[in-house]
Amino acid sequence: MILGQGTDIIEVERISNAIEKWGDDFLKHVFTDQEIAYARKRRYPDQHLAARFAAKEAVLKALGENAHVGWKDIEIINQHNGKPSCIFHIKEFNKKIFVSLSHTKNYAVANAIITM
Repeated sequence: MILGQGTDIIEVERISNAIEKWGDDFLKHVFTDQEIAYARKRRYPDQHLAARFAAKEAVLKALGENAHVGWKDIEIINQHNGKPSCIFHIKEFNKKIFVSLSHTKNYAVANAIITM
């Protein structure tokens, strides 16, 4: 049973500009250490960070407006086979969150579905 669905798209340049303006303060506010490390290993880290940002936004949209969740309560990681997955760092939450993300040079998009 689907409980919520969310989609988000972002321009990669917005993330690049935020990193340029606020640096590690921005990164540490929005992303977990594991997300930052993953992106920094890639050729175009800002694209990977933008995709994770879009995924976090999509999860927030799927949760609805009454959700009181912080950026780092939602962690987007890749499984060994490359498939993205969402770790939700709130203990009382016992639902499954499925995420899909994609990015190009200019845009990142993500979709999130919450099920029982």
